[in-house]
Amino acid sequence: MEASLRSAAFGDGVPPNSFAVPASPRGRLLAAIGLGGRGRYAAAATLLNGLRAGKDPVVASLAASTLASHRRQLGGHAAALVLDGEALALAISEPGGEPDPDGLDAEGARADALLGLAADNLGRGRLTAARRLLARAGAHTGDWRTRTRAGWVSAEIELASNISHAGIAPAEMALETARARGASRHVVKSQLVLGVTIVNAGSAERDRAKVLVESARETAERYEFNSLLWVACLVSADFSAGHADEYRFRAAELLHAVLRHADPCGRRLARESPWVPR
Repeated sequence: MEASLRSAAFGDGVPPNSFAVPASPRGRLLAAIGLGGRGRYAAAATLLNGLRAGKDPVVASLAASTLASHRRQLGGHAAALVLDGEALALAISEPGGEPDPDGLDAEGARADALLGLAADNLGRGRLTAARRLLARAGAHTGDWRTRTRAGWVSAEIELASNISHAGIAPAEMALETARARGASRHVVKSQLVLGVTIVNAGSAERDRAKVLVESARETAERYEFNSLLWVACLVSADFSAGHADEYRFRAAELLHAVLRHADPCGRRLARESPWVPR
């Protein structure tokens, strides 16, 4: 079961045939990550809140930063900031321990928290703080997942700083790293980040950007990555003038479904966020 959950979270994206709440904390963490990727935020939050109160500080830290990413995906950067701070406090002094191939270890937990804090500050317009935290996280970029996430945050900081051309290299690196791991969900987000960065940089590769976004949308649809699919549809609307209204309607439909599967806190954050469409 744990191997299947890890594959669904960080691999081919295919969920297990049957799902029961795993007994081990690591298994519950993997289940929550997979649920969050499919936009089932309430079910994920139930598991993550239990893990945050557990005895293992590394798992508790990873649970807090995972919940923070779900809050951020619904536009709740201030709420995510508190959770990422909690994650860093739990992991900051933990010894290395046994390394995990997907960064579910003490080093990965510190990197998750720092990159989360960078993304939280980016979402709140604090670009200097975001850059500083990204640089601090650079010392912990040993595993593929951390390198991929660092590439996303780096590209997004350059986009927000209106120097989008500087974001292309880290976005390319993120996509290459996710593809090498065979991590479907991370490939989808990397394609979206790279596609948007290419277009905003005024690159002549608009056709390539369109292909990246279409591929991201199709993969997200296939594996029901609803947390990314509604975003992919919104981005597709900007690339397909003839079908823009269709994609926007589909995005609204998906977002409504995601919010129906969110916990009350997540729904409130989405309602109050300037980042989430009404």
